[in-house]
Amino acid sequence: MKSNKIDHICIAVKNLDEARKTWEPLLGKSEPDDAYIDEPEKIRVARYWVGGVGFELMESTTPDGDVAKFIEKRGEGVMLISLNVDSTRDAMAELEKKDYPFIGGIRSWRDCEFAFLHPKKMNGVLLELIDYKWRELENH
Repeated sequence: MKSNKIDHICIAVKNLDEARKTWEPLLGKSEPDDAYIDEPEKIRVARYWVGGVGFELMESTTPDGDVAKFIEKRGEGVMLISLNVDSTRDAMAELEKKDYPFIGGIRSWRDCEFAFLHPKKMNGVLLELIDYKWRELENH
């Protein structure tokens, strides 16, 4: 499997509006480059582009969402690191043959697919593989 780059890093936060006030001055931004709600994943996100890498602040939209569960267990902080790949399905198939455990299966977002490797295998890090094309950066 070939990783193209670090796609994005996600920070789990209790309050997205408060977190933005803390992070935006450090990122040199006055607002997110991309703000969205992902209903299936139960998250509200503020995404910033930093050197071609996504930096995301994520707030759970429900008490039973994965971000809320993460914060309850570990507190706010880095929740996941995502690697960009050409094909999530191909990377997943290759890694499954090498006994890398995945959490669930392939998921869809915008015009791409992603999957999560289990943190027990990855030194406690929730690792995501995603084949997002990053067309937004073509104009930056």
